[in-house]
Amino acid sequence: MTTFTRTIAFSALLGATMLISPPASMAADSTTPAAPQPAQATMPTNQAAAPTPEATRETVEQRIVSLHASLKITPDEENNWGGVTKVMRKNAAEMDKLVAAKASKDAGSLTAVDDLKSYETFAQAHAHGLKILTSSFETLYKAMPDAQKKIADQVFASFGHHAGSSHS
Repeated sequence: MTTFTRTIAFSALLGATMLISPPASMAADSTTPAAPQPAQATMPTNQAAAPTPEATRETVEQRIVSLHASLKITPDEENNWGGVTKVMRKNAAEMDKLVAAKASKDAGSLTAVDDLKSYETFAQAHAHGLKILTSSFETLYKAMPDAQKKIADQVFASFGHHAGSSHS
């Protein structure tokens, strides 16, 4: 898989996957995420390599099912869990739109500034989506018993966004 495809896959799924393991393409390449790169610098000539919205939705759905099982969501927590999954799906859809807009542009006509602005748009969408996702997940987390919170803490720590943190 090309670096561009990994970058787009990462961007497309990032908003939804902060609660779940890294995309399979990234996990296969390395145990740590690749440093973000401007898409234009690594863009293949064949845009068909970018993930489709259908593939993104399928991956998000698979990750929702996996996370549901890992967190041991109970019937009493389903309402709060539903809020989390709604945000995950919305974030993935937003990233799909950005990926489609990026893919529709002629790579040869993009300037370095255009490329950076495009990446900035992805980063802003990710930050906004993550803020909403964090709020939704916090509601679920606060309602969990302590033993289940420990499970959630372990699930999150196991996919590395606590790296460099003094607490694990």
